[in-house]
Amino acid sequence: MRKVHLTIPITDEDLEGLELGDAVYLDGIVYTGREGVYNRALGEGIKPPVDLKALSNVTFHCSPAAAVRPDGTYNIGAVTATASFRFAKWLTEWFELSGVKIIMGKGGMSEEDYRKYFVPNKAIYLTTVGYGTGALLGRGIKRVKDVLWLEELGIAQAIWVLEVENFGPFLVESDLQGNSLFERENRRTQPMVAKAFEGLKEPALKRYGETTSREDEVV
Repeated sequence: MRKVHLTIPITDEDLEGLELGDAVYLDGIVYTGREGVYNRALGEGIKPPVDLKALSNVTFHCSPAAAVRPDGTYNIGAVTATASFRFAKWLTEWFELSGVKIIMGKGGMSEEDYRKYFVPNKAIYLTTVGYGTGALLGRGIKRVKDVLWLEELGIAQAIWVLEVENFGPFLVESDLQGNSLFERENRRTQPMVAKAFEGLKEPALKRYGETTSREDEVV
């Protein structure tokens, strides 16, 4: 696994050198955005209070664990990523509005989404590394530069503008060709998982949900 440090704003040349599975660390300005931001800006057509393209070209699907200091400034101890597949329906309009080059979040999207939305905009997706890394990422936040739509959307959904340093690690989940790290590895491992089920004996107790067939899914 390569470690790559990038400085924001991100350039096309920065992304051309990335490979699936690279560990990326960021320096510069990142802003957050969740359902509230997407729905307000795109669903309701309310113009953001700042020019997002001038703000940064990196956004993070997450919510912060924020506390107010006595002087009125904010301390963020952790940032928790949220699943990004839910945002796919907004991506055409979001890229037009924001001009972002990197979207970060949890779990990634499909290769179909990457090729439909990311590739035409020369953008990639970075994913968090497993669960429980919110506090680790919090160490990379130097300060909160601004909070937008806080009263309208609340702490979790507001736009948090963060100055970050050595912010990561994030894994390169999609590249400029629209390939997905997760889908690539799934294609490699699925045949091996199927073989693991071959020759299994019937469950001794046959409790609900026990099965030797991957075709028997419990809902």
